[in-house]
Parts: sequence; C-alpha cells; structure tokens
Amino acid sequence: MKPSNLQKEKDTFFKSNFMYNPKFEYAKSPLPSASAQNSHASNRFLQVAIGIIQNTLQKYKNYEHYEKATGGNLLSTKQIHQQARKYMEAEGCQGEIAVNLTEDVVSQASMGTVKRQPTMTINVSMAREQWLQGTLRHEIGTHYFRTVNNSKQPWNNSNGRIKYRLKPANPTEEGLATIHSLIFHPDPDLCRVALLYYTIYQASLMSFSELFEHLKIFIKDPEARWYYCVRAKRGLTDTSQPGCCTKDQVYLEGVLHILRHRHTIDFKLLMAMGKVSYVDINRLKKIAVIGNPRIPQFLKDRNRYMMRLEKIMQVNKLTDASLRTLVD
Repeated sequence: MKPSNLQKEKDTFFKSNFMYNPKFEYAKSPLPSASAQNSHASNRFLQVAIGIIQNTLQKYKNYEHYEKATGGNLLSTKQIHQQARKYMEAEGCQGEIAVNLTEDVVSQASMGTVKRQPTMTINVSMAREQWLQGTLRHEIGTHYFRTVNNSKQPWNNSNGRIKYRLKPANPTEEGLATIHSLIFHPDPDLCRVALLYYTIYQASLMSFSELFEHLKIFIKDPEARWYYCVRAKRGLTDTSQPGCCTKDQVYLEGVLHILRHRHTIDFKLLMAMGKVSYVDINRLKKIAVIGNPRIPQFLKDRNRYMMRLEKIMQVNKLTDASLRTLVD
C-alpha cells in the first residue's frame, strides 16, 4: 500500500511548512478495508500505548535519543547482507531465502514470495545495528518458520481453515513476531508499536497535516513524524479527511494478548502448528502435524525465553493485574 507518488508528495508537504495534505496515488487500487475514509481505529489499548510512550521518553528525554540509543548506527548494505547470512546459517535456512535491500517500502522489512522464492525485503534506510537482529527474528524466525510449519498442516489453505474453524492468525502472528524482534534487546521497549497504535487512532480523527502537528508532543524530528503519519494514512487518497489504515494497530494488540497469557501458552507448539492463534492451540494439537518442525534457536531454551518475556513486562511497566483488565 505504498503510494506511488510518495516522494513527490513528501517534497510538497515539507515545502508547505507541513500545512499541505498529501494526495496519494497507488499503482494498484488499495483494498476497500484500507481505503475506507473513516476506518474504525481501536482505542481499547490507547492508555497503555500512551503510558509506554511516556515511559520511554522519560528514560531517553526525547524520541530522537531513544531511536539512536536503542537502534544504533545505520548499517551499510554489506553489513546487512553479512548479518542476514550469519543469521540464516545459525538457523539452518541458508540458501532458502533471498534478501532484497531497498528504500522503496514503507515498513522496516517484510517477508514474502517473489517468483516462488521466499524473499525478505529490508528497508536500508531503517536497518540499524541494534535492530537488525530483531528484524531477522521477526521476519525469518517467526513469519517464515511459521509459514513453513503451516504448509504441513491440514489447515494449510482457506478450505482447511474453514473446516477446522481456525481463528484469524492475527493478532497472535504479529504480536509473537514483535516480541521476538525485542526479546534479546538490552532494553526491549515497545515504544515504536505503541506509537503506531496511538498514531493510527489519532489519524482516524484528523487530517494528515493535523496529525503531523499533533505528533510533535512525542516526536520533534519531522522525518520520523512523516514516517508514522504515512504508516497511518497509507491506503488513503485524500488525506485532508480523517481516516486511517488500521493494520498496524495489530502489533501492540498482539503483544498484550501474548503477554497476558504467556504462562499458559506452549510457545514451541504455537510455532510448530503454523499460522494459528494461541487460542486454538489446545483444540487443534491432537490433529496437528508436529514432526520435525522449524523452531528458531531463540525459542529452544524455554526458561531463558520466559525470563525475557518478564523483562519486556518490567521495561514497559506492564503488570499481570493491568493486563487482566484489558485482555480476556
């Protein structure tokens, strides 16, 4: 859903002293769910998101210091390829996945298929030294491995999902991937997914220029604010109207669901069963094909894994009591 005229509209927006509302165009028509002018953004976890953002900014003084301190320096294309190759060698999937480096995407990275070849696309403008390992765990260690495991299951197509009454893979899928992107970071702060959640809700109430001005309360850097506004307004054409793409709210929602139920989730089984929700694990495990699943290295030591989940709870000042009031 990246606008085909993004750079042109960005230039116009910046030259207007941030008063212009971009008019986005697309090579393909956006899905109706993405282009609806008044998409229904959720405010269910809005206060949690604000608390996480404020906690981060209190620690790092401002968003720019946070990004520099937790992300580090940008990596060269050679360094990105080296880290990706080492990661795939360690996970035993070298040669299976192509790596495409580009600046022509809105997100940090994505996992997909190009000419039947599993392909990880990495945004080189956002590949930082302390974030890339997390990005690899997110895209390969979670999305790719769950896709491979899913291909062995009786629910590996839409008919199978209907037959076995599977819940949607999200928010479990993106929540799990987000946790894995942070799990071994020295400071596993949920600020970026909290900002996405918050920005999308505000986008449902504001124009692009109003949203850009509003985000100044958290983010001073215009380039960073532009990124969050584009993520929230992508899929729309006339951004002078309230409206948003709600897709990115799923990251924080998924994280909170998984942390709420972390003591009862069998995480290895959740990976092995493929694209399933954590709520379906017990119901489906007797019919799942579990032989020789792809399990990432970071998940093989359960005690260490669970300790890191506790670290995420502590760093983001989340408690079991507060999660019980938010998540069933």
